[in-house]
Amino acid sequence: MTAFPKGFLWGGATADFQYEGGFDEGGRGMNSQDFVTDGSAEKKRQITLRLKDGSKGTVNSLESFPEGAEAELYDDQYYPSHRAVDFYHHWKEDISLMAEMGFSVFRFSVCWSRIYPNGDEEKPNEEGLKFYSDVIDECRMHHMEPLITICHDEMPDHLARTYDGWNSRHLIDCYVKYARTLFERYGGRVKYWLTFNELNAIHGYSKIGVHTMDPQTFYQSQHHMFVASAETIKMGHEMMPGSMFGSMFAMSEMYPATCRPEDVMACYLHRRENYFFIDVMARGKYPNYAAEIFERKGVKLKMESEDLTWIEEYPLDFVSFSYYRSTTVSADHFTSMDPMGIMGGDGNPYLEKTPWGWPIDPTGLRYCLNELYDRYQKPLFVIENGLGAADRMEKDGTIHDPYRIKYLSDHFKAMKDAINIDHVPCFGYTMWGPIDLVSLGTGEMKKRYGFVYVDMDDKGRGTLKRIKKDSFAWMKKVIHTNGEDLSC
Repeated sequence: MTAFPKGFLWGGATADFQYEGGFDEGGRGMNSQDFVTDGSAEKKRQITLRLKDGSKGTVNSLESFPEGAEAELYDDQYYPSHRAVDFYHHWKEDISLMAEMGFSVFRFSVCWSRIYPNGDEEKPNEEGLKFYSDVIDECRMHHMEPLITICHDEMPDHLARTYDGWNSRHLIDCYVKYARTLFERYGGRVKYWLTFNELNAIHGYSKIGVHTMDPQTFYQSQHHMFVASAETIKMGHEMMPGSMFGSMFAMSEMYPATCRPEDVMACYLHRRENYFFIDVMARGKYPNYAAEIFERKGVKLKMESEDLTWIEEYPLDFVSFSYYRSTTVSADHFTSMDPMGIMGGDGNPYLEKTPWGWPIDPTGLRYCLNELYDRYQKPLFVIENGLGAADRMEKDGTIHDPYRIKYLSDHFKAMKDAINIDHVPCFGYTMWGPIDLVSLGTGEMKKRYGFVYVDMDDKGRGTLKRIKKDSFAWMKKVIHTNGEDLSC
């Protein structure tokens, strides 16, 4: 076959705190991402704090809070999530642009604190429910499947501040109640759901609401999310027959740095530690090697007697993942990208890099698709992929991004080979940030991913006007031919 399978889902993906804005409108409550400042490739983003003595402090998003400190907003700081790129007021325009490209799916996240401002109210916020209902209706009017991420790296700040986020078992009930509300209101109109985003790569206060960064807190929080996901999948299948549930995982490919056996083994062990999260959620069991991880990291999980039954009986229906790059792993050195040492690796002399230093490896996507299906035998969905670059507007108002077209064309060819040659059942692709949005890692706007340029700078200044890049027309052609024509 020269095209993708009939019915293949083409679209784009966003996250509320990077895209939506409207943080103090429509009854939305504060969420854990609202305290994160902007940053850059050289300067880490910070969470602003009120220290125990009342003074101002900061920590980066991967650090523990000082004792007695709590998140606090300050007028002299810029917080990108507050406005983001204002999808809250541009949703009709943005969905229309996606429809013009031919999208058949749009992945977006619901902001938990827009539905339950504190997270534990008796009744939901009707204004927030109406906003997402309107978005869903608009998608469906354009023949676009809404794919909803129930929780994308954030939570109502009240739950983080009061209960220490997912470190508390109380969060399971809060989350399941929140999910039930979404299913009751949107269930007949939404088929595809993701319970969580990148569980293997989320840490700290802004993402999982915990004040302390240590392995015990991290893995205990993960266990609570595993149980919450399983309970939600059971409920979703009962309330919405035919619905499909996944959870998104960060899956940068890993290769041994050399064929030295020590490097091969080191790569295998690091890769397996990353697989731990999908093993639990897709296979329905804690893997045998979990005991070694917990012993090495000093973790002793607390769980209820029925937890393992929930996890076993209600696994994921499909596996979705992000793929941006690959890394290499040596037995002598491992560059960690997170404090738990799960994600990471080093560069590859055979690969070019993005302007932000990420290796460009289309073949790694085909490798990853095969690797995942070999391991889980479940349908796959490439839920994030794309190129962050400093796009420049020309004097005539055009934006030429041939580098993005080349990146996507090469990755689509690799994905097509995995499907058509290797017979991997991948049923969809959503490119990260179809409309420019705020970078998660750096908090910048200049690191742009979209087919559509948003007139806004790194400090939130600009008209927010949406302008099509060259890649917009190219992607329209790709979707129109169902991937048969990938020419640049």
